[in-house]
Amino acid sequence: MSTSLTEPRTPAAASATGPAAGTLPAPLSAEELAAWRGLLCAHAMLVKALDAELEAAHGFPLSSFEALEALASASGRRLRMCELAERARLSRSGLTRLADRLERAGLIERVDCASDARGSFAVLTAAGTAVLAAAGPTYADVIRRRLLDQLSEADLARLGRVCERVLEASPAREARGSGCCA
Repeated sequence: MSTSLTEPRTPAAASATGPAAGTLPAPLSAEELAAWRGLLCAHAMLVKALDAELEAAHGFPLSSFEALEALASASGRRLRMCELAERARLSRSGLTRLADRLERAGLIERVDCASDARGSFAVLTAAGTAVLAAAGPTYADVIRRRLLDQLSEADLARLGRVCERVLEASPAREARGSGCCA
């Protein structure tokens, strides 16, 4: 078995769910691997910077901002908990813990779903709206400084097209519905 992601794999290295023997995909080229790693590192850097600056300036992490923003952009400023988890890119248990904190802080309310006794809605409160409005400029500033200011207009347009093409090719796109990237 090879030790490098850029070296050819042998059929024995294929997973049970991967391609059949003899039809292994070509290994990643150095350029492809550099692009992939660059994407991962840039994403991690941006998330870490957003998280740190939102926490320092407003006392809550990026996950809270994203949940509040998802509610603010939803019809009636409310979402089913499962849909909020999807839009905030959290597991259901992760969202439950986050919703507990946001509810204790008075930023959201949970309301039972009349049509489904097992379900509930998260509803953005006036306090949540105010906190989101106060944090919005910090969020925009970090994105602008760390990403947008590094790109020309042509780079930005190209990045948008590349991301859209990747998302459109995703088999999960149909299941994503009105999720984070719809």
